[in-house]
Amino acid sequence: MVDCAVKDWEGKEVGNASLDLKVASEKSASHVVHRALVRQLANARQGTVSTKTRAEVRGGGRKPWRQKGTGRARAGSNRSPLWRGGGVIFGPKPRDYSLKMNRKERRLALRTALQSRIDDLIVVQEFGDKFLRPKTKDLVTALGVWGVQPDAKVLMILGERNENVYLSARNVEKLRLISANNLNVFDILAADQIVVTTSAIETIQEVYGD
Repeated sequence: MVDCAVKDWEGKEVGNASLDLKVASEKSASHVVHRALVRQLANARQGTVSTKTRAEVRGGGRKPWRQKGTGRARAGSNRSPLWRGGGVIFGPKPRDYSLKMNRKERRLALRTALQSRIDDLIVVQEFGDKFLRPKTKDLVTALGVWGVQPDAKVLMILGERNENVYLSARNVEKLRLISANNLNVFDILAADQIVVTTSAIETIQEVYGD
């Protein structure tokens, strides 16, 4: 179990929040997290790139010149891969890059990744009521008050999506906003600092605390 100090809108410590997650052993932790990260990146690939072979390129039905007597190399089609405008040899074709990973193993990797970033975790009280309308400047000021470094890549995890907070955050450079239900290994590892609300901590504990 890990205890984290909870900060309010002004940056003052107003309590504690605990996070008790079952993580992988030290021996296998890096392997499990790496597999989950590779899976996520692979599954994000579209795999829709495609090239045409000599059989698929339009044209080339007529033999360019007779087989013998011209002094030139014999040719059966002007869509040969050796010709300009011809097909492509061993070019890419649509394919599925997705990798499989057991659900229990995925959840273990996610818990392990989050627990490994506990030193970079900043827990704050709910602040959605501070945004009656979108205000990027107020959010940037709050991040500074909470202790976020100016040039840091920040992941902000909310209990549930708040439209005004989302609109305030979308134009902040190096800030990524997600809900606790969309937690993933890549975002956790890619961020320099992680800001998480108390409701998000409760959701994470409830969903992943087995």
